Amino acid sequence: MAKTVAVVGASNDRRKFGNKALRAFRAEGHTVIPINPHERQVEGIQTYASVLDVPGPIDMATVYVQPEVGRTLLREFQEKQIAEIWINPGAEDDALIAEGERRGLNLIYACSIVGIGRNPAQFP
Repeated sequence: MAKTVAVVGASNDRRKFGNKALRAFRAEGHTVIPINPHERQVEGIQTYASVLDVPGPIDMATVYVQPEVGRTLLREFQEKQIAEIWINPGAEDDALIAEGERRGLNLIYACSIVGIGRNPAQFP
């Protein structure tokens, strides 16, 4: 079933996992929403500065930012009522995990690209 997926930390740099994830989820038929306050578009898709700026619901967020940035975003994920939040390798730390648990968020600590059955190497 197709989901609306926010790619937090989406980038125009095709070597970065925030870009690879956007392409992987789009290839799987999901609606992707790039989140990055420093980009206007990623892969030709309008970018939003925050998940709170996105009109309508978001089913899933996949996070590709440093843990200290991710911690500041947990409140926004909670406010937007995002049901599934993937914290990709390198985006987690003990403080983020503790804060996510305190907020009762459904955090998944794994590579979301692999989670949808793709290999990041498929997106050079």
